[in-house]
Amino acid sequence: MASKINVSSGLTAHGFGLAVHGYDVVSYFTEGQPVVGYAKHSTAHEEATYRFASESNLKAFEADPSSYLPQFGGFCAFGAAEGGKFDGNPQLWVVADGKLYLTVNEEVQALWREDPAAFIDIADHNWPKIADKATGELNPEVPPKKLA
Repeated sequence: MASKINVSSGLTAHGFGLAVHGYDVVSYFTEGQPVVGYAKHSTAHEEATYRFASESNLKAFEADPSSYLPQFGGFCAFGAAEGGKFDGNPQLWVVADGKLYLTVNEEVQALWREDPAAFIDIADHNWPKIADKATGELNPEVPPKKLA
């Protein structure tokens, strides 16, 4: 089944795959950096398990998940702009206009940072068309063709 959310394989205590490689999505906003979350501070949301570094971050997420969720289901934002779904790396991220975006590698992140607003517009346009498609249907080449 195709997924709108990028999760690791395997099940967690909540039954769903692990989102954002287990990193605390609230920490990008509160700490200004990625922080690994703990299983004891986790919750299920939209068929993914999210982990948090603290109980307070878990509660913040549960109060308003949409404020913290990575865009494009945690897939690479540049990849979404290219019409593909590539694994978002939680160590390579940008917060723009209060939203979290992940990228796949350092080269892609450098390209993304050149004009994030333009890439966001393109990815926002593409995402509804690709969100429900399996990655294998969309990714004929890695890295994205602009880097080939």
